[in-house]
Amino acid sequence: MNDIRVHLIVSGRVQGVFFRHNTMKKAVELGLKGWVMNLPDGNVEAVFEGIPQQVHEMIRWCHMGPTFADVKNVEEEWEEPTGEFSSFDLRYK
Repeated sequence: MNDIRVHLIVSGRVQGVFFRHNTMKKAVELGLKGWVMNLPDGNVEAVFEGIPQQVHEMIRWCHMGPTFADVKNVEEEWEEPTGEFSSFDLRYK
């Protein structure tokens, strides 16, 4: 099965609630590759690449987030998978 790739911007109360850490944990659990990072505007940005079923499950998870998050919006931008990632990482701006 061919991998797919999505680029997300998650807004709401998504910083200071362990959103990045929990996103990384869930992505690794699903076998996804890519990255997640906090943005200066208070949003979280992430790229997920992997098997379609797992990517869609990750998107559903991002709409809820961890326990103390309050997700208001998730912007999805679908991209061509590149295979550039060997793992899932936390990134810092």
